[in-house]
Amino acid sequence: MEQFEHACMIRGDGGRTIRAILDQICNKWTLLIVATLDQGTVRFTELQQQIPGISQRMLTLTLRNLERDGLVARTVHAEVPPRVEYNLTDMGQSLLPPALALAGWAMEHVPHIEASRAAYGSRTG
Repeated sequence: MEQFEHACMIRGDGGRTIRAILDQICNKWTLLIVATLDQGTVRFTELQQQIPGISQRMLTLTLRNLERDGLVARTVHAEVPPRVEYNLTDMGQSLLPPALALAGWAMEHVPHIEASRAAYGSRTG
């Protein structure tokens, strides 16, 4: 059995669990939210202001998923209007090093990737 086949069989479900987790972590907004929460506890409106282009609905959905997965903690303060704050859990904090490593890899390779995309586009376009 090849190395990658073995990795997909670890959970005994053909890799479905791993794919589902990676789909959540690697979606368009998750890493931006996690990186923003690395600053500490942040209110919902502050998060929305610090992440350009995210809609209120998408921020809400992504935060719910992160809370469900145990990466983010949500605290509601009984005030009028209610104050809702978010922060990373220990598991959420543990996501930062690999996420930053991946972001660093992407930044380092942007010129090569863009050149490859341009070359591919000129061959297929």
